[in-house]
Amino acid sequence: MSVLVQIVPRLPPAVDGLGDYSLNLARQLRQDCEIETHFVVGDPGWTGATEIEGFTISQGNKRSANALVSILSSSISTVLLHYVGYGYAQRGCPLWLVNGLQRWRTASANHYLVTMFHEVYASGSPWTSAFWLSPWQRNLAARLARLSDKALTTNQIIAQILDQLLLDKPTPTPSLPVFSNIGEPKQLLPLAERPRQLIVFGTPGIRRRVYQESLTSLNQICDQLAIERIYDVGSPLCLDISHVNGVPVVATGKIGAAAVSTLLSNALVGFLDYPTHLLAKSTIFAAYCAHRLIPVVATTSTIFQIDGLEAGKHYWLTGSPVGKLSLATGQAIADNAHCWYQTHNLSIQAQSFATYLSQKETTERVQNHYY
Repeated sequence: MSVLVQIVPRLPPAVDGLGDYSLNLARQLRQDCEIETHFVVGDPGWTGATEIEGFTISQGNKRSANALVSILSSSISTVLLHYVGYGYAQRGCPLWLVNGLQRWRTASANHYLVTMFHEVYASGSPWTSAFWLSPWQRNLAARLARLSDKALTTNQIIAQILDQLLLDKPTPTPSLPVFSNIGEPKQLLPLAERPRQLIVFGTPGIRRRVYQESLTSLNQICDQLAIERIYDVGSPLCLDISHVNGVPVVATGKIGAAAVSTLLSNALVGFLDYPTHLLAKSTIFAAYCAHRLIPVVATTSTIFQIDGLEAGKHYWLTGSPVGKLSLATGQAIADNAHCWYQTHNLSIQAQSFATYLSQKETTERVQNHYY
């Protein structure tokens, strides 16, 4: 059995979608592809065991290139990095990480680096640090992409950004929409046989937007589908949301993946306030699709049709000009979303990662041209 190193910011028990993603991937790679994972945690403040489900874990006592190189011994030949700048540095510029990987990558022709760019760089208003640091974040991401033997992304928007940063790149960056972190049930009831329940699921910030910025849309969906109960799933919000337009709200707090999966399997709607051009990178949207309920999306951003997703076909967009959402229309959307998800479910993605991780570049690498 071959051994792969996955570098992540944090792992469970920390609440971290990227940690859940990498752990699910490790399980599937072990089961389907006979690839074992050793995790390297990039956050020195993370507290957890040295092993999880038989996967060993290393953690540096500080964020430094030297510490990373000492962990990535010369015997390790393949590394999969899950990259989110802010996961490895407070200001989103993890120079230590890229410097350490460069030293490891160039130490041997047998060292092979695959980077999954979950994000590239941040942007924001001129009064935010993200605005002023964005050029440094872009340059660091471009440097990392050039250092990598293979760069991947979770959606086509990020792929286009990377391709623009690397104008001399010979082929487009592949994108793999994320899979569900809370399971992929095989047996799912049609919507007509499910309780009239709606789920609001995700991080506190994402769920807070639903109640503070998309409450009118949430009310409309509840009216159109005669929703009888809303489940708010995740860490407490400290908001008064006991009822929404007369519909009782059950705040579950943080619960396990199996419990979340059960709730989704017994609901009509999964509600989400999120930009449509980034839906393919949302593990919340992926979970809704995997559980064959109606993904309902509220957004104030420009509407995009990208990553094979279309409003009205794979998700219901609030404020849709085509009229009210019915159960029949919702079932068609749920079916389409579920079919879209099956093209990149966890098992298929494990095979894709296994292929990318085993591919050695056949063209000559130009190591020092970029540094």
